[in-house]
Amino acid sequence: MERRLREALAPIEPPEHLEQRVETTLGTIVELAADELEAWELDAIKDPRNWPRAALGPAAAVVVGSGAAVGLVLLRTQRKRHKRRAQARGVRDLAQRTVRDAAREAKKVFDDLAPDH
Repeated sequence: MERRLREALAPIEPPEHLEQRVETTLGTIVELAADELEAWELDAIKDPRNWPRAALGPAAAVVVGSGAAVGLVLLRTQRKRHKRRAQARGVRDLAQRTVRDAAREAKKVFDDLAPDH
Protein backbone atom coordinates (compact mmCIF):
# COMPACT_ATOMS: atom_id res chain seq x y z
CA MET A 1 0.00 0.00 0.00
CA GLU A 2 2.79 2.45 0.93
CA ARG A 3 4.65 1.66 -2.27
CA ARG A 4 1.56 2.38 -4.37
CA LEU A 5 0.96 5.66 -2.56
CA ARG A 6 4.57 6.69 -3.11
CA GLU A 7 4.28 5.86 -6.81
CA ALA A 8 0.98 7.72 -7.13
CA LEU A 9 2.31 10.82 -5.38
CA ALA A 10 5.72 10.88 -7.06
CA PRO A 11 6.40 14.22 -8.75
CA ILE A 12 6.36 14.24 -12.53
CA GLU A 13 8.08 16.64 -14.88
CA PRO A 14 5.74 18.61 -17.12
CA PRO A 15 6.30 18.34 -20.85
CA GLU A 16 8.82 20.87 -22.20
CA HIS A 17 6.27 22.48 -24.53
CA LEU A 18 3.82 23.05 -21.67
CA GLU A 19 6.49 24.68 -19.55
CA GLN A 20 7.45 26.96 -22.46
CA ARG A 21 3.79 27.85 -23.07
CA VAL A 22 3.23 28.76 -19.43
CA GLU A 23 6.40 30.86 -19.38
CA THR A 24 5.38 32.68 -22.56
CA THR A 25 1.88 33.33 -21.22
CA LEU A 26 3.16 34.67 -17.90
CA GLY A 27 5.67 36.88 -19.70
CA THR A 28 2.91 38.28 -21.90
CA ILE A 29 0.73 39.02 -18.88
CA VAL A 30 3.59 40.84 -17.16
CA GLU A 31 4.23 42.93 -20.28
CA LEU A 32 0.53 43.77 -20.71
CA ALA A 33 0.27 44.85 -17.07
CA ALA A 34 3.37 47.02 -17.44
CA ASP A 35 1.91 48.60 -20.59
CA GLU A 36 -1.35 49.31 -18.73
CA LEU A 37 0.53 51.04 -15.93
CA GLU A 38 2.65 52.99 -18.38
CA ALA A 39 -0.43 54.21 -20.26
CA TRP A 40 -2.15 55.37 -17.09
CA GLU A 41 -2.13 59.14 -16.82
CA LEU A 42 -2.66 61.18 -13.68
CA ASP A 43 -4.48 63.82 -15.74
CA ALA A 44 -7.32 61.34 -16.28
CA ILE A 45 -8.21 61.61 -12.58
CA LYS A 46 -9.43 65.18 -13.04
CA ASP A 47 -12.60 63.93 -14.74
CA PRO A 48 -14.89 62.08 -12.24
CA ARG A 49 -16.14 59.83 -15.04
CA ASN A 50 -12.66 58.31 -15.20
CA TRP A 51 -12.43 57.53 -11.47
CA PRO A 52 -13.70 53.92 -11.67
CA ARG A 53 -11.17 53.09 -14.37
CA ALA A 54 -8.48 55.10 -12.60
CA ALA A 55 -9.06 53.12 -9.43
CA LEU A 56 -9.43 49.68 -11.00
CA GLY A 57 -7.17 49.73 -14.06
CA PRO A 58 -3.81 50.34 -12.41
CA ALA A 59 -4.74 48.35 -9.31
CA ALA A 60 -5.71 45.36 -11.41
CA ALA A 61 -2.57 45.75 -13.51
CA VAL A 62 -0.42 45.75 -10.37
CA VAL A 63 -2.13 42.68 -8.91
CA VAL A 64 -2.22 40.66 -12.12
CA GLY A 65 1.24 41.75 -13.25
CA SER A 66 2.78 41.01 -9.87
CA GLY A 67 1.17 37.59 -9.72
CA ALA A 68 2.38 36.74 -13.21
CA ALA A 69 5.89 38.02 -12.42
CA VAL A 70 6.05 35.88 -9.27
CA GLY A 71 4.83 32.87 -11.25
CA LEU A 72 7.46 33.50 -13.90
CA VAL A 73 10.24 33.77 -11.30
CA LEU A 74 9.07 30.57 -9.58
CA LEU A 75 8.83 28.68 -12.85
CA ARG A 76 12.32 29.70 -13.93
CA THR A 77 13.78 29.02 -10.48
CA GLN A 78 12.11 25.62 -10.28
CA ARG A 79 13.57 24.66 -13.65
CA LYS A 80 17.10 24.76 -12.19
CA ARG A 81 16.37 22.79 -9.01
CA HIS A 82 18.16 19.59 -10.06
CA LYS A 83 21.39 21.46 -10.78
CA ARG A 84 21.18 23.28 -7.43
CA ARG A 85 20.61 20.04 -5.52
CA ALA A 86 23.59 18.42 -7.19
CA GLN A 87 25.87 21.36 -6.34
CA ALA A 88 24.59 22.03 -2.82
CA ARG A 89 26.63 21.02 0.22
CA GLY A 90 23.70 20.65 2.58
CA VAL A 91 20.23 22.01 3.22
CA ARG A 92 21.41 25.50 4.16
CA ASP A 93 23.56 25.80 1.04
CA LEU A 94 20.64 24.57 -1.08
CA ALA A 95 18.35 27.21 0.46
CA GLN A 96 20.91 29.95 -0.19
CA ARG A 97 21.38 28.85 -3.78
CA THR A 98 17.61 28.76 -4.31
CA VAL A 99 17.16 32.28 -2.92
CA ARG A 100 20.05 33.54 -5.06
CA ASP A 101 18.56 31.96 -8.19
CA ALA A 102 15.12 33.42 -7.41
CA ALA A 103 16.63 36.89 -6.93
CA ARG A 104 18.56 36.55 -10.19
CA GLU A 105 15.40 35.52 -12.06
CA ALA A 106 13.41 38.38 -10.49
CA LYS A 107 16.06 40.83 -11.68
CA LYS A 108 15.81 39.38 -15.19
CA VAL A 109 12.02 39.82 -15.21
CA PHE A 110 12.30 43.45 -14.13
CA ASP A 111 15.19 44.14 -16.52
CA ASP A 112 13.02 42.84 -19.37
CA LEU A 113 10.43 45.48 -18.46
CA ALA A 114 12.93 48.33 -18.48
CA PRO A 115 11.95 51.18 -20.83
CA ASP A 116 14.94 50.63 -23.14
CA HIS A 117 13.53 47.24 -24.24
